Amino acid sequence: MARIPDAFIDELLARSDIVEVVGTRVPLKRQGKEYAARCPFHDERSASFTVSPTKQFYHCFGCGAHGTAISFLMNYDRLEFLDAVEELASRAGMDVPRTAPARSAQQQDDSRDQYSALDAASRFFQKHLEGNAKALAYLDGRGVDADTRIRFSIGYAPDGFSALKDALGKDERRMKLLDRVGLFSKNDRGHVYDKFRDRVMFPIFDRRGRVIAFGGRVLQKDDGPKYLNSPETALFHKGRELYGLWQVRQANQKIERLIVVEGYMDVVSLFQFGVTQAVATLGTATTPDHAELLFRNAPDVYFCFDGDAAGRRAAWRALESVLPRMKDGRQAFFLFLPDGEDPDSIVRKEGADGFDTRLAQATPLSQFFFDELGGEVNLATLDGKARLAERARPMLAQIPDGAFGDLMKQELQRLTGVGRLAGPAAGPGHRPRAAAVPVQKRSLVRAAIALLLQQPSLALQLEGHHAIAGLRLPGIELLLELLELVRQRPDIATGTLLQHFDGREEQAALHRLAAVALPGDEASWTQELHDAIVQLEKQLLQQRLDELQAKQRQQGLDETDKYELRELLRARAAMR
Repeated sequence: MARIPDAFIDELLARSDIVEVVGTRVPLKRQGKEYAARCPFHDERSASFTVSPTKQFYHCFGCGAHGTAISFLMNYDRLEFLDAVEELASRAGMDVPRTAPARSAQQQDDSRDQYSALDAASRFFQKHLEGNAKALAYLDGRGVDADTRIRFSIGYAPDGFSALKDALGKDERRMKLLDRVGLFSKNDRGHVYDKFRDRVMFPIFDRRGRVIAFGGRVLQKDDGPKYLNSPETALFHKGRELYGLWQVRQANQKIERLIVVEGYMDVVSLFQFGVTQAVATLGTATTPDHAELLFRNAPDVYFCFDGDAAGRRAAWRALESVLPRMKDGRQAFFLFLPDGEDPDSIVRKEGADGFDTRLAQATPLSQFFFDELGGEVNLATLDGKARLAERARPMLAQIPDGAFGDLMKQELQRLTGVGRLAGPAAGPGHRPRAAAVPVQKRSLVRAAIALLLQQPSLALQLEGHHAIAGLRLPGIELLLELLELVRQRPDIATGTLLQHFDGREEQAALHRLAAVALPGDEASWTQELHDAIVQLEKQLLQQRLDELQAKQRQQGLDETDKYELRELLRARAAMR
């Protein structure tokens, strides 16, 4: 995958006003040098969400949400990283470069051509829906109104083998393009014909609202498979996409939940009746990529399946994909419908309120997990308890560290009497990981890191900061990394500096330090940082003195060691 150069990200963030980016989506109120609002990422009554124009980052003291203009777009608009970068770049009038040759100009042009071909096909299908009485009668019979047809860009693929090909495949280049995006099929004799024929067409949109594929539904039960999806292409991977997600994003400023159903018409009907959080997998079981995409967009996910054996198997596959992604704050539920019912029929009979009532009674993931595993064993026997523990423990080990994982393990212990999960055994070379940021409230390293985060340019006034390399203190390597980053990128701002640590273990602690208001001004901060570095240099000198003196007591010193000891003692005396 092509990589965007760090220098471009630095310049993009420098040219992007985070107050403007956030302010167009969240009402901000000026408070001194910063802006405040009620957090858009969690419910709160008082404003704990702050945006700093000088630091160019946001932070919520309530839920801990934090980041730059890029991460705000990713979290609020639910964009991928590259999409967020492109969004900001278009606002700033910048072209996004890529350092890897994998995406040549020709390939980028080809991608644009593929999107254009799919968009043209979508408009072709919509046009043919307008004049086809049979397709309109089908949609009328299913109760799909005109507004909903427009919202989902529903169309119709004409009967016959070459309607689309004749309309859009006007030359060899266009024919090849339409073939690459999955709109043609080929028989054994090599004859090319339209893949979708006499079907109601449901365009599938990506996270930027571009058509990437289609699903076609037959009008008559005996006319081939009920649903036909586009094949996998360079733009479309069914295990990574969700039908309806683009419409959900357009309908909801803040997505509180997502409801996963099985069919296009289920999504369409739920939307029409006011349940605007429905999405569908595309003819495949819920994949790990689906699970990650779902939780990236909403904290609560409801899986809606038939109540028969096949539905419960599909639910269990969904649970297997979701379980390793159950970080604290996320919830998953399973709603099983009565025999012969689907979300489409339920919402038409009971309305949105009735469907919401059923969702409120959905089975939590924790209950479904233990009901399914426990239903296969006899918990009245020791053998049954042992079997449940044997089956459950490897799955529970996949849950990220946190309260949910701890409670699931406690529930297993309650059901079986088997002790808590043991942690990973320490191997012969195992060494505990040192804390990236010191835990002492007033440590010199912590103070220096906080100063650099708030005013990165302070590092440029230091000389010889590598003199503290080798000091055995928690956080010293992180401090050195920050100093080196500023030296390499002198104009770096707080938000850009924090972006460098995105996804790393230290990220949350760094954001907390960056959000704390420091007393004083730049002159006092400069002096404080200088004093902290001087004190750390003294500690390094004393650390080396202690090592040499210990060696002197144990085995004696050679001439080189004696010379170094004398110089260190002289340097220590000069520092006093």
